[in-house]
Amino acid sequence: MAVVIHHNTACGTSRNVLQIIRDAGYDPTVIDYLETGWTRPQLLALFAAAGLTPRTALRTTKSPAEELGLLDPAVSDDTLLDAMLTYPVLVNRPIVCTPKGVRLCRPSETVLDLLETWPQGPYTKEDGELILTTEGTRLA
Repeated sequence: MAVVIHHNTACGTSRNVLQIIRDAGYDPTVIDYLETGWTRPQLLALFAAAGLTPRTALRTTKSPAEELGLLDPAVSDDTLLDAMLTYPVLVNRPIVCTPKGVRLCRPSETVLDLLETWPQGPYTKEDGELILTTEGTRLA
């Protein structure tokens, strides 16, 4: 199964999602979007597939969103998209694509919905919370 992750190496959640994918036995295509940037069609397609809007995909913390005035609800989706193209860090992460769908994987255990096989349990996420039992039962 093909797995693509739009990844930010500086983000703990993104790193944890990538590790879950790898521990489940997948060799994902990793796209470091801070290096490659985004295109408008790419963002529109990802958002549509994931059921997101530019507003719901906007990273509001640890990003320049506030200083750019993007937190005002009156700011249009087109303006948000333009800002995301200029400042790729404004897109919340990680976004994972598999044949089972596309999701913004926050919290990190959300990625399990997109995988056919899971890592061997017990399995914890970045904050130490148990998400899979020894028997492979999902807790979160």
